[in-house]
Amino acid sequence: MIILSILCLLFSNAVTLRRDMSILFNRIAIIALIYCFLHDVVSLSLINKGVGLHGGLLHITNITQIFHIFVFILSILILQLTSFYPRKVWVKEHSSLKDLLFNNFVYYRTKIINKMGEHLKIIEYLILLFVVSGAIFLMSTNDLVSIFLSIELQSYGLYLLSTIYRNSELATKGGLTYFLLGGLSSTFILFGTSLLYVNSGTTNMDGLCAITSISDNINSWYKPYYINLSLLIFSIGFLFKISAAPFHFWSPDDVYDAIPTIVTTFVAIIAKISIFILLLEIVYFTSNYFSDFNWTSGLLMSSLLSLIIGTVVGLTQFRIKRLLAYSTISHVGFILLALSITSIESIQAFVFYLMQYSISNLNAFIILVTIGFSYIFYVTDNKEHKELLDKNNSPVQLISQLRGYFYVNPVLALSLAITIFSFVGVPPLVGFFAKQMVLSAALDSGYIFLSLVAILTSVVGAVYYLNIIKEIFFYKPEYKINSLLKNRKFYSYIYNNNGLLTNSNSYIHINYEDLEKYSKSYFYNYKNVLLKSLEFEYNNIVMTSPISITISCITLIILLFILINQEWLSIGTILVQVLFNT
Repeated sequence: MIILSILCLLFSNAVTLRRDMSILFNRIAIIALIYCFLHDVVSLSLINKGVGLHGGLLHITNITQIFHIFVFILSILILQLTSFYPRKVWVKEHSSLKDLLFNNFVYYRTKIINKMGEHLKIIEYLILLFVVSGAIFLMSTNDLVSIFLSIELQSYGLYLLSTIYRNSELATKGGLTYFLLGGLSSTFILFGTSLLYVNSGTTNMDGLCAITSISDNINSWYKPYYINLSLLIFSIGFLFKISAAPFHFWSPDDVYDAIPTIVTTFVAIIAKISIFILLLEIVYFTSNYFSDFNWTSGLLMSSLLSLIIGTVVGLTQFRIKRLLAYSTISHVGFILLALSITSIESIQAFVFYLMQYSISNLNAFIILVTIGFSYIFYVTDNKEHKELLDKNNSPVQLISQLRGYFYVNPVLALSLAITIFSFVGVPPLVGFFAKQMVLSAALDSGYIFLSLVAILTSVVGAVYYLNIIKEIFFYKPEYKINSLLKNRKFYSYIYNNNGLLTNSNSYIHINYEDLEKYSKSYFYNYKNVLLKSLEFEYNNIVMTSPISITISCITLIILLFILINQEWLSIGTILVQVLFNT
């Protein structure tokens, strides 16, 4: 993947005058990820108790492979946002399979499909391959040295992605803040690594597991609290990177809200999955370690603070991405609670919660990006909306911008509502079962106070989620269709596809008025037959198929989980049984 991405970046230098070609490079990245996905699927049945690689620096188990596959799928879905045009023209009478195969539908493409959109002119999204590579290595690491190398490979790619929109002052500021604070968190990881090495004499996780299993019997030369203190400092660096409280302050204002929404989708999802799987392995390796003070108490404290801060501070937010950032902090509290308990039931809840929340979060961000694509056709008299900074890169910034969106696009509004209700934990959506599993595991292990806090914060957190629902469904929209679009007819032509010797890029610069003249003279030269001329209106311009299919599938998974729960829950049960039996 790294070699392929380097080659693609080198080739991209040869087409700098054709920035729209970047869309093809992003499709190459998707092909690379599909290959990696198939490779892991094929080799999944070959791994039983785990395989060590490169002298023990890496190890492959069923859990790491399943989450490799999961990260590949999420990365493919995210890259769709930059690999396909966001809009298309859809005329029902001429959208049959026969028409798609044998006829060519010609229309003015540049503005209708947003062909010159900023996100479609950036080749550097291929940096995501480096991020994914770092995430894969981090989940499979078995040594303190490879942990640091992997987390830095992943983090540097995220820093670059954050500042990828060089024309955006807010994105540059957010990326620099992310870089500086990310560097600070890396020093905690390095400090914890050095302490672990000094006190244990090994950097291998298997050696660490052996020492923690017998250290209570060797107090004459080894102090038990050494490794706990070292692991606590070590975990602070990772809690910083996943924006868990009290190390969350950089996330909502400086990064999530400042950088463009498409980049926020990358930053908010992939990095957290890999770090949580690493923390799961560290907790597993030290689960036999009993002393007066256990380092997982720090995770429990962070869980408590994340639940409270993510909920209470989220109540005051009026910016949509900032609200989603505090929502993430609150959900991180649930995940850390399941991780800290270290029982079979809690780890099963941890795996399930992490997977379902990543999917739901991805759906929410894709829907936000799609709503932003639709706002190009609308105008508003709201002064606050007009004066928003960086509107080209983040069209939807305020919750009030979603006001009345149900009357604009009912299906997309319902998809967003289903996702939000899943965040709340409304049955029978998938989010309800995830929270129920975590709370059940916590109560069974005696964490009654933390369970009560989690229940109360879920109820209070529903307030700011339901505020979004209120804005979408219970108000009339402030945005109105642009009068230039509303009263204008668009012209298109259907040609026989047999003799077509050109591609769609040949007519991207024609005016609406010249389309008829140009099309007839140009295509008749190649003996194409004009089958029909069409007129269409602005409401024939719809979302493109990759985006709409992705949103539909994820929404149906969230909505219909109760009908397909057996397979998903069985995966979690099998993974946990394999983990605890090895």
